[in-house]
Amino acid sequence: MEIHIPYTTFTLPNGLRVFVHEDATVPLVSVNLWYHVGSKDERPGRTGFAHLFEHLMFEGSAHAPAGAFDQLLEAAGGVNNGSTSPDRTNYWETVPSDALALAFWLESDRMGWLAMSQETLDTQRDVVINERRQSYENRPYGLAYETVLAALYPPEHPYHWPVIGHVRDLEAATLEDVRAFFATYYAPNNATLAVAGHATAAEVEELAHRYFGEIPAGPPVPPVAAPPAALERDRCLVLEDRVRLPRVYLAWHSPPQFAPGDAALEAAAAILADGKASRLYRSLVYERQVAQDVDAFQDGGLLGSTFEIAVTARPGVGLGELEAAVRDELHRIARDGVEPAELDRARNRIETAFVDALQHGGGFGGKADRLNEYFFYTGDPGYADADLRRFLELTPEAVQAAVAEHLADAARVILSVVPKGRPELAVGGGA
Repeated sequence: MEIHIPYTTFTLPNGLRVFVHEDATVPLVSVNLWYHVGSKDERPGRTGFAHLFEHLMFEGSAHAPAGAFDQLLEAAGGVNNGSTSPDRTNYWETVPSDALALAFWLESDRMGWLAMSQETLDTQRDVVINERRQSYENRPYGLAYETVLAALYPPEHPYHWPVIGHVRDLEAATLEDVRAFFATYYAPNNATLAVAGHATAAEVEELAHRYFGEIPAGPPVPPVAAPPAALERDRCLVLEDRVRLPRVYLAWHSPPQFAPGDAALEAAAAILADGKASRLYRSLVYERQVAQDVDAFQDGGLLGSTFEIAVTARPGVGLGELEAAVRDELHRIARDGVEPAELDRARNRIETAFVDALQHGGGFGGKADRLNEYFFYTGDPGYADADLRRFLELTPEAVQAAVAEHLADAARVILSVVPKGRPELAVGGGA
């Protein structure tokens, strides 16, 4: 199977790079804007700014007051959303093809003329802090991933803190701080715009010049300083939480997204924990019945990735037994490899999800999003076929080698999340 997303590209004088994929199948068009800024571009003491802007960008611009963005798009029959990651911020709209100019106008207005006031900052800061309380402090296991990141990466590393940031940093942020962050990173020369759907390249180019052309380029974006991140030995942590069942998290440093070994580890995660036939689910949940659930994933990033396994214990089961079972399974793969049928099953799941996402022009993972993603991480917007071939050409030996090199005997973070007052359930008995 070959996957291609045909595109044309041009760059405005202010540095905005534009990709266009023409598809007249249905009268819809998707606009996908990536700002090349995420939580990795923040610094200690000033975290959470990139995610804060995911909220501020919907609070009005010079020509579209607060609320107008959603109202105008919905009135035109469109939908929109956005997301922030450690590496980038993404905003997208899918609209009827005759509303493409509207989407361009709204996106360009907040890029060039975002309205920021002390009142807006205070309101959205409170929204983000409340979101953090709901999703982190007040959610079972909500602080686990933040704790893992802090243990994997040193304090000065850009991946040390969570995307949502720390409350103390958000509370300390001034309007001048926020405006300076916006002026540095939310400029056309630090963004790429992908358009997929019922629009011609000529039409998109004319609209891009009309709406984005007069926005001046920003200053050169400062490079991200990422000190070496490596574990010399296992780090064993215990977090007491308001949970009923204990859970163990195991996390390793792994190759950056699209780097050698990244695809093999994604396949390994599927072999270990994707579906009832996966190794850890079959062993721990179905056969031995010591686990409630199990999950594994390769979380790719620009500066490095995290491979993580999480296992929730059944009542009365200590986490040491689960950690030992995972360790044994990884050593078994490193020693004996994986069966071709296991790899085929993992590859089929990955290929199905890949192809299904590309049935859509817009949204998260659709064609417009992929053009931006591939350009950001590889420099090649047309990397789709090479991306899929990474998985189609995987061999059992490649998966075995990746597990042996990066997981089996590599130092890792071991986080035990246990009910309050029950440290004895942790790996090592909480000692």
